[in-house]
Amino acid sequence: MTEGGVAPAEAWWRRVRSGGGGGGTDQDSGGAVRRVMQLSWLLVFLSLCLGVLPTRAGEGKRKLQIGVKKRVDHCPLKSRKGDVLHIHYTGRLEDGTEFDSSLHRDQPFVFSLGTGQVIKGWDQGLLGMCEGEKRKLVIPSELGKSLGLWAGASFSSSLPGRATLVFEVELLKIERRPEL
Repeated sequence: MTEGGVAPAEAWWRRVRSGGGGGGTDQDSGGAVRRVMQLSWLLVFLSLCLGVLPTRAGEGKRKLQIGVKKRVDHCPLKSRKGDVLHIHYTGRLEDGTEFDSSLHRDQPFVFSLGTGQVIKGWDQGLLGMCEGEKRKLVIPSELGKSLGLWAGASFSSSLPGRATLVFEVELLKIERRPEL
């Protein structure tokens, strides 16, 4: 029935919150119930907080995005680690600000794929590419580090520290080194 016009469960909860005990006659059991309830609320709160932490930590960790802008019909050779690639590229920040382009120099950029000569986003994003193919790479800052290794890069010091980089690349030529 009701206790003072209140449902039994609600009356019990009011007694627990006010320190009146959990319905038993032993004073210590009321304190124990109160401590258990406080602990359970603390555990609920912590579990909610911990449930949010991986999401928040993961927000900064974006993945490399690879978009194919132009496919080729005939592709007898796909790029792989160790190949020397000849590419044209244009690099921009997310807001569209261009920071470098091989097209302005009218000279392709040449490097060995997968050997750390370029940023990780390129070493990963240019794998399996065909001659004549064009791709758009959206590279999170974690994979855009090591710009100091970029041969001849005059732009590396002018980029913001945690910048997402957007590159449009065209693979002009693959030089496959003979295997030893």
